[in-house]
Amino acid sequence: MRNRVVAALAVLLAGACSSRQPNHEIKAAVDAVRAIDNHAHVVAPDLEHDTGYDALPCGGLPAATARPPANLRFGPDLKSAWQALYGFAGESDAPEIVRQWQASQRSVREKHGAEYFDWVLDQAGFDIALANRVSMPPALDARHFRWVPYDDALLVPIDNSARKAENPDRKVLYEDEERLLKSYMSDAGITSLPPTLDAYVTTILVPTLQSQKSKGAVAIKFEVAYLRPLDFEIVPHDLAADAYARSRRGSAISGPDYKALQDFLFHEIAQRAGPLGLVIHIHTGAGCGEYFDVRGSDPLLLERMLDDPALRATRFVLLHGGSPFERHNLSLIQKPNVWVDTSMLELMFSPTELARILRPWLEAMPEHVLFGTDAGPSGPGMGWEETTCMASRRARQALTIALTEMVHDEVITAARAKEIAEAVLRSNALELYGWK
Repeated sequence: MRNRVVAALAVLLAGACSSRQPNHEIKAAVDAVRAIDNHAHVVAPDLEHDTGYDALPCGGLPAATARPPANLRFGPDLKSAWQALYGFAGESDAPEIVRQWQASQRSVREKHGAEYFDWVLDQAGFDIALANRVSMPPALDARHFRWVPYDDALLVPIDNSARKAENPDRKVLYEDEERLLKSYMSDAGITSLPPTLDAYVTTILVPTLQSQKSKGAVAIKFEVAYLRPLDFEIVPHDLAADAYARSRRGSAISGPDYKALQDFLFHEIAQRAGPLGLVIHIHTGAGCGEYFDVRGSDPLLLERMLDDPALRATRFVLLHGGSPFERHNLSLIQKPNVWVDTSMLELMFSPTELARILRPWLEAMPEHVLFGTDAGPSGPGMGWEETTCMASRRARQALTIALTEMVHDEVITAARAKEIAEAVLRSNALELYGWK
């Protein structure tokens, strides 16, 4: 009897282990796809001094966490990326090793010249990357890098003193947004904020969106979860207009009135973005800094906006999978105008854990799942180039694991698994952005 039990357990364990072994046919299909990176912070052209890769860079926060998450520290993946990109073998991220890495990177960059950034994409198996940047430098070839500018600044046209007083991080973040709003006003030829909300919309908000579109933007990015919760509501025009006018006259407005104005402006931007063909990218889930409001970053808080009939022509992408609320996306991505991407998840988690996150999305609505990296500066020796390669490798491993298990469980066929792989890594983005 005991021998039969042991044998039965051995069969069960063997089956469990075999289900985790990647299907080589699926793996080959996954690895062959020329991917589209839905979300990256491309640092260019001055790799050491460029600050345009993010409107709210985490490195500028006064109380930044002393140590990055474990998966963003030196390890086998970063070591492999150094070797693959520069032929450099480093055994740690000690200062002397990092200096050697910089020299190796500089040599490779000089070798490839103007084609360096395209070359990095090619090494990672990408055709296109969506570059989240305040502005796009000429060094990024528009054939391979598509622009995603930031528009949170359009939500802060009034006195933000109360918001800045909430914590040290928000003081810095709101000041960053105020500076960016001033640059948008300057671009629009406006020297001071107009007295009415309608004038603000017509002379600053609308021209900014139109200018971004004319300069090649394919989407606009919101990092608003760093500034406030994502609980946007539909607000009557007159209520928002009154709050704006009182603020411009120098009167203090309450927290609820301030929120109402921001809610109205977000809806106004979203409603105008749709006809312009601008997809809205929204940071969801946890962020950097010691004061980030994780609870306020839950993607479900956006449901009121996502369900508004007036916004059904506007397409939304919930960035970063909303982690730790990743399951909350299951119902959201079944809406016709909502997608989710994997950006940052492959850098934060192992391929096995990312596969666990991915599988429910792939079973619910694989057509609305996008691949993204969130590649960008992440620590010593870990820049946009390295994180691009690391994320590509981990995401492909995770997708292979998830699809293999779905085939093993007879949820899909192997042929369907290959279709889903190509869709997540490439064709879903082609369809979303209207690219042939």
